[in-house]
Amino acid sequence: MSQLNAVSDAYKTLLDMVEKVEPRIAAATRQELTDQRASLKLIASENYASLPVLATMGTWLSDKYAEGTVGHRFYAGCQNVDTVESVAAEHARELFGAEYAYVQPHSGIDANVTAYWSILAHHVESPALEEFGARTVNDLSEADWETLRKRFGEQRLMGMSLDAGGHLTHGFRPNISGKMFHQRAYGTDPETQLLDYDVVAQQVREFKPLVLVAGYSAYPRRVNFAKMREIADEVGAVLMVDMAHFAGLVAGKVFTGDEDPVPHAHVVTTTTHKSLRGPRGGMILATKDYAADIDRGCPLVLGGPLSHVMAAKAVALAEARTEEFRTYAANVAANAKALAEGLLRRGVRLVTGGTDNHIVLMDVRDFGLTGRQAEAALLESGIVTNRNSVPNDPNGAWYTTGVRLGTPALTSRGFTTSDMDAVAEMIAGVLKSTKPTTTSKGEPSKAKYDLSDEARQHSLDEAERLLGQRPLYPGFDI
Repeated sequence: MSQLNAVSDAYKTLLDMVEKVEPRIAAATRQELTDQRASLKLIASENYASLPVLATMGTWLSDKYAEGTVGHRFYAGCQNVDTVESVAAEHARELFGAEYAYVQPHSGIDANVTAYWSILAHHVESPALEEFGARTVNDLSEADWETLRKRFGEQRLMGMSLDAGGHLTHGFRPNISGKMFHQRAYGTDPETQLLDYDVVAQQVREFKPLVLVAGYSAYPRRVNFAKMREIADEVGAVLMVDMAHFAGLVAGKVFTGDEDPVPHAHVVTTTTHKSLRGPRGGMILATKDYAADIDRGCPLVLGGPLSHVMAAKAVALAEARTEEFRTYAANVAANAKALAEGLLRRGVRLVTGGTDNHIVLMDVRDFGLTGRQAEAALLESGIVTNRNSVPNDPNGAWYTTGVRLGTPALTSRGFTTSDMDAVAEMIAGVLKSTKPTTTSKGEPSKAKYDLSDEARQHSLDEAERLLGQRPLYPGFDI
């Protein structure tokens, strides 16, 4: 406890320093900790980083430019950043069994865009340079350059549709990924809402993409990545897996064999927060064939790496290599299953009828609600979630018909399967007590609702009881 007291005192001192410069920032920082401690965080993409990870981000490593790669920087004096990046990449390779790791991306989207352009460079640019007798694109004639640019723009990508559980960076047209490629999406079975690999294979044969993207942000089931690799190989596609959501379950050996994407994919991207419980950032794992292309992430896509965040990634990845983290990952999956079963017992409809990862996706139409109404009602009842599309969503991507739940954050606080049953009771109670209202024109509103004061207060009281038993950063006080 004496060490924790020292850490608390250090944070107090730091915030006191901030307060003297800009008190509003210090106040907002303190309030954020208060708010996070006082709510049931069920957002599947959020977690709580450890105090060592948080402390690592607040250092003078932030002050150093380090464009380039280890041992090959465009700035002098990067020897300590080289150490930081090397250690982070070493932990990533060892943790996931990858041939190559790139820890510079600032976010998951940065990781995906870097991966896409690296794949294009590997499969389109390099062959073209050899064909044109050039060493780099700077050696191309204007005519050859125009030919190469056209080839870049002719490539195809296929990923999971947004309403089936895919991510906007998997070819969603308003996103850069949908503008870089000719894109087409695969979905899930209309009845089971599960991936049908035979259907996916047929769609891939017809479209013949250069890149087949697997992975998800709102699909509550595991994926057979060995099967996805077979599908990609049949048409000569690159299999890229976005494991941003479930990287912690891969690191913690909950997903193994065919469900572990690293042995099967050419390229794997991820965030380092979410279920991996590190700092906000991105990362790329790949076979050694793609290493040289991905190493050109700067200047291809990225600017200078965030050295302080790479350091925090190294600390988080070191934490993820422990037996304690494996226990945590197993508990994340067990808690999600308990939450799903508790909701099903109380009559809540779930997409795919359950879960076997960390995500539970509710379909709230049986309550007469949109996802936006349900999300807001739960929020004012002490439960933080996010609305999400469901397959063939009648309300579109803004109002939605679903609410996504995830268990990584509450599991970090020590919540158990019995706690999750109590959370399911709270969620079902709030939804049953929420009624949609009408607009000024007398039409059903997709945003406004009425929630009984009694149900709201009961949920807030129960949330306070559960959170009091499972404190966030126990013994830490600022």
